[in-house]
Amino acid sequence: MSDQTLNNDKWDINISSGRGYMDINAKEIWRYRDLLMMFVKKDIITVYKQTILGPIWFVVQPILTSFMFLFIFSGIAKIPTGEGIPPLLFYMAGTILWNYFADTLNVTSKTFTENASIFGKVYFPRILLPLSKVVSGLIKFLIQFALFAVILLYFIFIQKSVTPNWYILLTPVWLMVVVLMSLGFGILITSLTTKYRDLTFLIAFGVQLGMYATPVIYPLSQVQGWKRTFVLLNPLTSLFEAFKYGFLGQGSINVMGLIYSIVFTLILLLSGIIIFNKVEKRFIDTV
Repeated sequence: MSDQTLNNDKWDINISSGRGYMDINAKEIWRYRDLLMMFVKKDIITVYKQTILGPIWFVVQPILTSFMFLFIFSGIAKIPTGEGIPPLLFYMAGTILWNYFADTLNVTSKTFTENASIFGKVYFPRILLPLSKVVSGLIKFLIQFALFAVILLYFIFIQKSVTPNWYILLTPVWLMVVVLMSLGFGILITSLTTKYRDLTFLIAFGVQLGMYATPVIYPLSQVQGWKRTFVLLNPLTSLFEAFKYGFLGQGSINVMGLIYSIVFTLILLLSGIIIFNKVEKRFIDTV
């Protein structure tokens, strides 16, 4: 068969290693959407496959965490959550958002190391796996958010101690930034851990400490001086404050902080995609 005949053939799928580092083939991802949904289903089912409560753990986890925070930080440490804001509601708002970010970051950061056997046997867009973690995490978040919404409605209409404001309408924007930030961090870290395995331990430890550098268990108004500057350098800070401000009606909206968070996320995601595409071509030789 001549080269000209080969060039004139119309192939259904063209697998090539010559893609650019910024090349994300949206059509290819859409073509493999069934595989993406299968990964999402597997993520949700396998985690709680042999448990008694099953997906109910999605609801139990934030409740237990919020009550623990209520006992330790509000009951013992006496950290205020804001005038008139029920501590349980305050901790629940921070917990569900932090759980999404931390869980998504942890699982996406292990994409290459935990799926090397799959990557070495069959072709599919490698970005599908971290994307599946993002989607399955969102499903878990929405379940926990539904619980938060029920508690919020109780304090709005029964206790009448909380008054949300119109910033609640911007919640999907803040959530999307958190989604992209967790994805960016995850694919960047998973790319680096193919060569530097120490990062796996560092990230697990760093995520635990990261919660205390983010206003999850305390309002930003309680942080002053250089400590406030340090906390504001955390790109999650303004997003968490905006999320809470919309639902709880207290706190503040830092416009410059939100712009900083969005710009940081875009740069992070761009860097993550470049390094991810670079590493996926040869990672099987180092994993």
